[in-house]
Amino acid sequence: MRPTVTRDLGLTTTVPREFVHRAAVAEVLLTGWEAVPDPEGRSDSYVVRAQWPRGHSLFAQSGGYQDAMLLVESVRQIGSLLAHAEFAVPFGHQFMMRDIAITATADLLLATPMPTELELRTECHDVVRRGTNLADMRYDVTALIDGVALATASAAFRCISPGVYRRLRSDRPTGTTQVVGAPVDPATVGRCNAENVVLTEEMAAVDGRRSWGLRIDSTHPIFFDHPVDHIPGMVLLEAARQAAHAVTGRPDKLVTGISGTFTRYAELDAPCRVEAVTGVSVAGETPVRVTGVQDDETVFTADVTLSATTR
Repeated sequence: MRPTVTRDLGLTTTVPREFVHRAAVAEVLLTGWEAVPDPEGRSDSYVVRAQWPRGHSLFAQSGGYQDAMLLVESVRQIGSLLAHAEFAVPFGHQFMMRDIAITATADLLLATPMPTELELRTECHDVVRRGTNLADMRYDVTALIDGVALATASAAFRCISPGVYRRLRSDRPTGTTQVVGAPVDPATVGRCNAENVVLTEEMAAVDGRRSWGLRIDSTHPIFFDHPVDHIPGMVLLEAARQAAHAVTGRPDKLVTGISGTFTRYAELDAPCRVEAVTGVSVAGETPVRVTGVQDDETVFTADVTLSATTR
């Protein structure tokens, strides 16, 4: 059954939490959307609006800048919003993120005395259906503030019916029995609160790579907003960001780019190692390659770009 759609009432509110796969209304960043007409019907284009709070318990401001992970989460939410509201995906279907990437300017992240209001122009393409059901989709996003384009992003996901998902994942737990390890010093990974640190137990460096254990707390109210049977992609990307800060020793730098690819489910009941290696800095930007390894298999890779602040 297709969800009932209410696009935009001209009011400042959030979209329904179910559309973006959030249990907590407070974690919904999108505030509305509308289709952009195409007389020739060649594309699925939308304008999505978002608001970033001035204060967020996880993605907090630092040094006068908003957290770039707010952009990543906004882009993630766009995919599920449009899938349900515009592509008729019923609730209960599972979404498997294949990849997600953002590239932002420092100006996009500048904090002001008001919440950040964004316009996210979204183009959906590579749409694959099985019968009448959406199976795969990619979308590109341009983020604007006051009409000025300040960031780009892209993402792709696979949509899985409840029956197929049960066959794939029916035996997987929705919590972890692993001991939650002690966090690394929050100051080294750009966090103020130890509860929001996802790295633990730094291991011996090998071939220039530093590595840590992935710290999984399935009771975390934002990382695990609702029960899931795997480690969410946003947790893996947060681990990549924290590893980039730690390996460079520059937790003060901005994340102006992050590109993650997910190759298999990261399981809750097995240790995961997060490895990071720094590339060559050019024009004030430092690239970091981060890899997640579980049971000797790569579960994700991420390229993180750190940039110096202008304030």
